This record gives sequence, structure tokens and C-alpha cells, in this order.
Amino acid sequence: MSNLRMTTPAPRRAVERMKEYHPPLGNRNALRLDFNENTLACSPRVLEALQRVTAGDLTRYPERAELEELVATHLGLNAEQVLLTNGVDEAIHVLCQAFIDRDDVMLLPVPTYSMYEIYASATDGQVETILAADEFAFPHAALMAAIKPRTKLICIANPNSPTGATVTREQILSIADKAPHAIVLVDEAYFHFLGETVVDLIGKVPNLVVARTFSKAYGLAGLRLGMLAAAEETMHWLRRVISPYSVNALALACLKPAIADQSYVDWYVNEVKQARQDFLASLDALQVHYWPTKANFVLVQIGEKHKAFVMAMRARGVLTRDRSADPGCDGCVRITIGIREQMVEGVKALRASLDEIGWRKS
Repeated sequence: MSNLRMTTPAPRRAVERMKEYHPPLGNRNALRLDFNENTLACSPRVLEALQRVTAGDLTRYPERAELEELVATHLGLNAEQVLLTNGVDEAIHVLCQAFIDRDDVMLLPVPTYSMYEIYASATDGQVETILAADEFAFPHAALMAAIKPRTKLICIANPNSPTGATVTREQILSIADKAPHAIVLVDEAYFHFLGETVVDLIGKVPNLVVARTFSKAYGLAGLRLGMLAAAEETMHWLRRVISPYSVNALALACLKPAIADQSYVDWYVNEVKQARQDFLASLDALQVHYWPTKANFVLVQIGEKHKAFVMAMRARGVLTRDRSADPGCDGCVRITIGIREQMVEGVKALRASLDEIGWRKS
């Protein structure tokens, strides 16, 4: 026993190099304008479905094939083109594991969702970032120029977080056309608030993959449910990589009523869109700079007092997300848009917080 070394085995070098992600979760019993979730509730039909789940239901391994067929029908696709995942995080992880080999390159416009780079960095590939154009516009020309034979995965969030910037259908098609040897992921997590999609191109553009989530408009963030849509040939490899039981039975039980209650989703999205319009008008009146957004959030420029602003908002029961550490986002804070009633409270807290920190338009 005395000859044993008291150390643990070292992880893979790629894991040692990975960036760590520490979301500021915990003690979020406030108005949640920080993580772009549904800020109110899921459909009442979802709660009814949960109440019908029996103890026996929980003893069986979850089966998602039937629900994948349901989602496929909802999207106008074939069941073979849809894969349910444990949130979009697992979807990104599966793509990286399936397609990024040693010395392959992921192209990533930044700033954007952190998990693309984190999951790619856990492979033996490389990540090449392309900084957003002026005013956080999508860097189409720079991205096109960066496509090389080693490019294997290109990740595009549309709308993008944290900036709210969008990508046109024509731009996506031109990227997919120039990189037929690469997977082009279009992450449509905020699709409902934009209203534009390329999911209809699945199977027609062979290297196109679309991700969706049920965490935003549907209000199922706590159940961790996402999906990938891809050509059948691509899906063959994704199904080989993913765990067969990664989507739990409770999430699957809630998916059918969530999709069925389209009127609830439409109501919530309409509330957010109207609240977004009103909130942006309030920012204009306060002369707070922000960037155009088609999502359920807005990125605002607070400046050097961004940390004090976030703390002042929290003290008033409103949570926001400091994005100042993101590339090109110094002094920026992201604010989720909830329903109109909530955003009235958000504006009150905003005014008081700006006054408290002595903020002035620069």
C-alpha cells in the first residue's frame, strides 16, 4: 500500500485544453431575464401529461422513435431525418464527435454560443474563429474566405446569441455550396421569434444540419430536449454516436402535448414580440445603445459599469447576463425579453439601476 502513488490518471490532452463553462446559475428566484428561457410557463397540457405519468412508466427505458416521427411530421420531414437529443448541447456534442477528426477545423463566427467551441475543443480538431463584422453583422465574406479543405464543421446560430444578428437563406446556401466537404450547422434555437427557417432544405442540401430546442418558446428548458434534422446519410452517423437513451421518459411524455398546443406557443411568441418592440422603444427613450434583434433577447451597451448594472438589476429582482467577456462585447449586457407584464417591471428596474450606477450615455 505504501508503494502506491496517490495521484489520479490524467485526462486526454484535449480535455486539459478545454475551456470551462460556468453558467451563473443558482439563486434565480427572480425575474429571469438572463438565460433566454421561456420566462413564464410551459403549456398547461404539458403539466396534465406529467400528471398522467405512472410509477411503472419510469421503470422502462425511454423510446423516442415515435416522437421523432411526430416531430418530423410537424416539420414536414421524414422520421429518418430527425434525431431527438438531450438539449441542443448534446446535439452539438454529437456532431463534434461524429465529424471532427485530428487536424479538422471548425469555423465559428464569434461572439456566439459558448458550447460550440467547448465541445469542439474536446476533440483532436481545431477551432478557427471569425470575428463578427461591424455592428455584430454576420461575417459572411470573412467566413467564406476561411473555408479550406480541412474545414469539417461550420456552426451558425440564427438568430445569434448574444448579439441577435441574423443570417440570410442566401448566405447559408452559399456557405453550404462552397463547403460541400463540411457539415453546416444552422442552430435555430430562437426560430420562433424570427420566423425564418432552412429546415425545408434538409435532404436537398446534403451537408446542411438544423438544430432546434424546446427550451425557449415551448418552455421545457428543465427537461433538456432538443433535436437535429439532417439528411439520412448524415443521420446514420449521428445515431451511431448518440446514446440510445439520452432523452428521458418525462421529456418524451411532455413533447407531444407541447407540440399539439400550437395556440399556446403562438400566444407566448406574440407576447414576446410585442414586449420586444416596447422594450426597445424604452431603450431608445433612455438613449441606451443596443443592437437589432430578432430573438427573445437584446444586447445592450452599458460600458465600464456593466458589472455594477447587473448587480443593481439583481438587487431589484431582475436577472440579466453580463456578456462583456465575449469577443468584441466589452461593456455589453444581454437582457432576455419576457411577456409584456414582466417587461414593464424590467423597464422600471432598468431606469432605477441606470440612475443608481450614475450611467450616462457616452
